[in-house]
Amino acid sequence: MGTHPRHADAAGKVELAQVLARHGAAYRATHRLAAVQQRAMRAIQTCRTAALGGHVERCDACGRLRYSYHSCRNRHCPKCQALAKERWLAARQAELLPAPYFHVVFTLPHELNPLAQGNPRVIYRLLFDAAGRTLLEFGENPRWLGGELGLTMVLHTWGQTLSQHLHVHALVSGGALAPEGHWIRPRGGFLFPVKALSKVFRGKFLEGLARAFDAGALALAGNTTRFTEARARGALFAALRAQPWVVYAKRPFAGPSQVLNYLGRYTHRIALTNSRLVSLDEESVRFRYKDYACGNRRKVMALEAHEFIRRYLLHVLPKGFMRIRHYGLNGNRGKHHKLAQARAALDAPPSESDSTPPESIENFWLRIAHLDIHQCPHCASGRLHRIATLTPRAHGPPR
Repeated sequence: MGTHPRHADAAGKVELAQVLARHGAAYRATHRLAAVQQRAMRAIQTCRTAALGGHVERCDACGRLRYSYHSCRNRHCPKCQALAKERWLAARQAELLPAPYFHVVFTLPHELNPLAQGNPRVIYRLLFDAAGRTLLEFGENPRWLGGELGLTMVLHTWGQTLSQHLHVHALVSGGALAPEGHWIRPRGGFLFPVKALSKVFRGKFLEGLARAFDAGALALAGNTTRFTEARARGALFAALRAQPWVVYAKRPFAGPSQVLNYLGRYTHRIALTNSRLVSLDEESVRFRYKDYACGNRRKVMALEAHEFIRRYLLHVLPKGFMRIRHYGLNGNRGKHHKLAQARAALDAPPSESDSTPPESIENFWLRIAHLDIHQCPHCASGRLHRIATLTPRAHGPPR
């Protein structure tokens, strides 16, 4: 468990932990929460506080003391994603192919939001499965490519105002590995038609949704009889079939550095970062957001505190659910062999080994923030040395 110096956090800023400290107890008293939501709330509140323990350091020049506390490492905590992201990116760098990459987004209609709230694991799994199989099938189709794609997909469940907006971002190789071993490039820089992707994606999702209902894997909330359940299910499917589903494709990235920049923005993003919080009082929380309907104008929204917490907890994932998944050439089965074949087909040298040890916390802060965490922040000349261990004041939150 990493420790973090208190001076590394900007003073005077509103943080999600403060929102939960002020309003969390009242919210828990009036709302039923899943265990994973309760764990996330406790983790965020206690992150980098004495509750989780830490250590004391003394400067060898001026004698000042610094208290550093452990982080919670919960994936929904806004303080605990930077190091995890950087380490994940380092592992992915060796897997990138010297080829263009496309960014494709698959979005579920909002009519599915209530069903996802009661059955998140099933709906999120169906979203991954339908989008992944759609892309792989288009890649295998000789009309488009005729080979195996490499793709990484990331689940996001939120919009800018913390509303529920279920979608996956897919990073797709601009080409495919043919069964004969050569590399197939897309014609004219064009990957797949989004209207065709949308129809196939919708069909695959609805097929999976029907199977899940038939297997008893999910249920519509608020229905007490088979008759009302059947009517509600029929109405839901009719509404979902009657509308086009949104699939969006961006222009291809120029190279590996752009791909890594993209991955860094999307893979470990959470619903709301502390930097977007503006103010907090006894009644409301104010935060910044982008209004896409108004040309991405930056605005400030005020939400009643309990509504803010409710929206944030909508995006806490089920325990153990993997929000980043890999398919095709990037899938875990045979990944190293397939990627080596693809690199050979692209006349690229073998990738460097990805077996290097994880970056230390000290090197991470030095590289990202140019911060030497062992330098005394008071005199700026002495070095900090650990002199005591701080035991947790309470049991840390389960992860």
